[in-house]
Amino acid sequence: MNDTSPLSELGWSEALSVPATMKAMMFRRFGPPDVLEQATVDTPRPGPGEVLVQVAAVGIGRLLDLTARAGNHPYAKIEPPHILGADHAGTVAALGEGVDSVQIADRVAVLPGVACGTCAYCAEGREEVCDSLTVIGTHHPGAYAQYCAVPARNVHRVPDGIPAAMAASLALLGPVAANQMSQAGLRPGHWVLVQGASSALGSTTAAYARHLGAKIISTSRSAEKRAAMAAAGADVVLDTNAPDFVERVREATGGRGVDIAVDNLGDPAVWDATIDSLTRGGTVVTSGAFLGGQVKIDLRRVYSDCHRIIGVRTGNPASVKELWTQVENGFRAVVDRTFPIARAADAHHYMEEDNSLGRVALTLRTEDWDA
Repeated sequence: MNDTSPLSELGWSEALSVPATMKAMMFRRFGPPDVLEQATVDTPRPGPGEVLVQVAAVGIGRLLDLTARAGNHPYAKIEPPHILGADHAGTVAALGEGVDSVQIADRVAVLPGVACGTCAYCAEGREEVCDSLTVIGTHHPGAYAQYCAVPARNVHRVPDGIPAAMAASLALLGPVAANQMSQAGLRPGHWVLVQGASSALGSTTAAYARHLGAKIISTSRSAEKRAAMAAAGADVVLDTNAPDFVERVREATGGRGVDIAVDNLGDPAVWDATIDSLTRGGTVVTSGAFLGGQVKIDLRRVYSDCHRIIGVRTGNPASVKELWTQVENGFRAVVDRTFPIARAADAHHYMEEDNSLGRVALTLRTEDWDA
């Protein structure tokens, strides 16, 4: 494809003939970002019900990438050598037996959670609850590679005009945000508090809720990030650690508190402030506990104030469909910056410095392997 074509400018490539071997970025031992190295490996072949994706871009996650690479993943046992890369986007390069939901050359985004598809939860459309749920890039070889074989039910066609890095940034975080807001019962005009809203998921959740008509209170410990979130459209921006945090939330919401609070941090001090910020009948949603995990809950207060506490592990078919409907209606994720795949170690270092606001992604065009 000509480099000046619209698809190329958006980071996509036409489907190429699938080679016997491919380039991949992997680690052979746990450690700092510099353990990431380029290698040549066999190109995967799609099995029945699978598609082979020629990867254009892949998001970088703290849990799924940084913690896994360091050997500290709290939920999974990873055995090097390993190829990371969960939520990604690319071009369909080959189809496995029985696949008719997509065609070769379709541009797709990949939800990385692989459910069994047959259990009672999957039958209900609640694939995020599946007992057998595994994750591409964690339990399976991932998308830090030229090609990745994935279940056909995990891919969704990307609308025209969406850059590959944006599609990768939406692939997982968008359905999680849609699932969070759906389960919490978001309605236009609701106040939504997003703790740690500078993170990739936090920024996506805040942007998604705002897109659906909510009023947003975004928080961060960083003054620079708070300024950026205010410029991005948050109605109120607060310091998570401010001593008058709850009072300021109450003031902003006319004294009633927020309808929905999203706390993916798990820090006991932040959790207490989150609960204190809820209105009666309000809901707390958590999709991780990155700073802790053990918090206190006053069940009498939960009972008396009719609070709900909901865990949302990932997206599901309904939230994927809803997310991409909203993308067609103008929703976009927050992409902080991209790195070529050859600089994956630099991207991991950048993430560890905690200066990002939104998703950081790797691009995997042919030239990106030699950047």
